[in-house]
Amino acid sequence: MKKDIPQQKVEDLAIAVVPDEGEDGLWQSYVINLKDEPIKNVLINSKGYGERDGEAIKTSILRHFFELIGPLQLHKIEPIPTNLIGLTNEYWVSFNYNDYMYDKKYVFVPGSLDPLNFTLIPFLNKKGVMIR
Repeated sequence: MKKDIPQQKVEDLAIAVVPDEGEDGLWQSYVINLKDEPIKNVLINSKGYGERDGEAIKTSILRHFFELIGPLQLHKIEPIPTNLIGLTNEYWVSFNYNDYMYDKKYVFVPGSLDPLNFTLIPFLNKKGVMIR
């Protein structure tokens, strides 16, 4: 039965994490639609987890919903405090496009949010880390 369901790959969608320019020590996460058409009913679950000083840490699971993200546009997801940057930060994104529901997990592993991994983020013109 499962083999009868078409499995379509998520393309032209990215999650980016960028350090905020303010002095509050926050980073900002974004969802970026790189398609030439809008995506609809975008649901994003985010959470952080890992270990610090031998102690397991888990953040709350946050859910974000955007009815529509236009073509070649980005949308803020949430701020990330600096003390959570060393954890694994995970974003599970589901959305509708061309009458099909897509989903993909984006995982920023510990150490990945480092200036050595920075790239220019499209439509934002700031440097950060992006996963496509």
